[in-house]
Formats: sequence, C-alpha cells, structure tokens
Amino acid sequence: MTEEELLIQKLLRIEALYSGTTFSGEKDAAAHAIDRICKRLKELQDLDPPREYRFSLGNTWSKKLFVALLRRYNLKPYRYKRQKYTTVMVQVPKSFVEETLWPEFLKLDNILCDYLSEVTDRIISQGIFFGSSDEEVRNDSEMKGLSSPSD
Repeated sequence: MTEEELLIQKLLRIEALYSGTTFSGEKDAAAHAIDRICKRLKELQDLDPPREYRFSLGNTWSKKLFVALLRRYNLKPYRYKRQKYTTVMVQVPKSFVEETLWPEFLKLDNILCDYLSEVTDRIISQGIFFGSSDEEVRNDSEMKGLSSPSD
C-alpha cells in the first residue's frame, strides 16, 4: 500500500470516529459517516442557530482541507473582500464547531501537515541538499543592517 493510500485510510478512520459509525468497509463507512454528521448538523441548527465564525488558517494546505470539510457537510465557506486568503468564514452552530468540526479538522490537519512535511523534507534532501536542517538561531545583538531580496 502506498503512503497516500495509508494517509487516506487514516483520514477516513478519523471521520468515522467523529460520526460514530459502525459500518465496516472504507467506502460504506465514509458515506455513512458523512450522512450521520450532516443529519446531526441539521438537528443542531434547530436547537443552536448558526452564527458567523471566522477561521484564520496558517497555510494554504490547511485552508484547502478546512474548506473541503465544510463543503462535505454542505456548509458554505466565504470570506470578505479585504480578508486574507487563509481566512474562512462560515455560518454554523457553535455546538457543531466545538463538538465535531474543529476537533475533526485539527486531527485531519495534523496528519496532513505531518505527511506534507515528510514529503517536503524527502524531496529537498534528494533534489536540493541532503541534511538540510533548520537555520542557525543567533542573538539579536548580532543583527546588522538587514536586506531583503526586493532591496
């Protein structure tokens, strides 16, 4: 099984965990998980009216994952004109955010970021420079005149 297939299996198991599904078989379990979560969201909207949330995500990969998760649950992500590209707005019940959406996103995002970091490290070490560790950290007192590539 490839790394990507393993990653997809992990993601499906997390989704099944948050839906409480007991179905066996990846595709059936995933489809049932989505249905259960969407039903729970509809029930929550009657008890807990949707409110506007702003999510500021740290990178474009996390944003893509979060938007995909929102769309999977039939939620409509948006942002206002002057907001950063990594900002996502959505109307959703608070209880759904706290109990399902945000915890599920955090677990999925952690797995995805770990995977992307491993792939990036491997590609850089094989294609650019082996053993490229983080940069050296110096004291502020050593700082001299700063230049940037656009200077």
